[in-house]
Amino acid sequence: MKSFSNKVAAITGAASGIGRALAVDLAGRGADLALSDIDEEGLGETAARARSRGVEVTTARVDVADRDAVFAWAGQVVADHGRVNLIANNAGVALGATVSQMRIEDLEWLMGINFWGVVHGTQAFLPHLRAAGEGHIVNVSSVFGLVGIPSQSAYNAAKFAVRGFTEALRIELDLEGGPVSATCVHPGGIKTNIARNARLHTDDETGADLDRGRRDLERAFITTPEKAARQILRAVERDAPRALVGPDAHVFNALSRLPASVTQRLIARGARRAL
Repeated sequence: MKSFSNKVAAITGAASGIGRALAVDLAGRGADLALSDIDEEGLGETAARARSRGVEVTTARVDVADRDAVFAWAGQVVADHGRVNLIANNAGVALGATVSQMRIEDLEWLMGINFWGVVHGTQAFLPHLRAAGEGHIVNVSSVFGLVGIPSQSAYNAAKFAVRGFTEALRIELDLEGGPVSATCVHPGGIKTNIARNARLHTDDETGADLDRGRRDLERAFITTPEKAARQILRAVERDAPRALVGPDAHVFNALSRLPASVTQRLIARGARRAL
């Protein structure tokens, strides 16, 4: 996709953060939009900003962990817009807990959104992208899909899964030689609400560790959503298999290329300093 003008883009997690920035940027490039989220108030604000650019925008409350809901939404997008050319599987949540602390319910919650949401969105929209004759799938992983981080085992599991899923998908689409391609996105720290809405666990019953954990996460957010959106869309235009978003993403990518013993030793050293 060399141009987004007169295309139709669907975005999950569009109520804030990267999803909202993608919507506004795409609207400025002339793309009509189908936006979804469970936060209807935030979704409405995103839609209003996009409509001010003069494009058609539809919205839907969709829980991406619900397969039937995602497939129904994909069908509605085509019914409303006539086609769809881009799906950005962006919705995501965070969980901070060691493997020992982590509740299985929280792991299932995170995997349902961060991994299964990507699978559902990909499978629901792929037939429609093929039918449109030109399409692209954007699946958002993370720098935590490149290396393992203590207290992030659940997030790592989901984001590594998104990476493997999307890389295999990309090869399958290349082998088909059809009109659809895919990009796996690895954002570093992006200034979004993900830390504020994260589920964090600690052995400290006072809650002080939870507040510190959120502050530590937010201090690592160095890239604006708007800059992230531009980098993601540039990757789509170039049909790049992978997009590293933010300067810290390049650091994590370099770490991932070192021997595992070296990478893990460096990360452990950093974690000890943070305690």
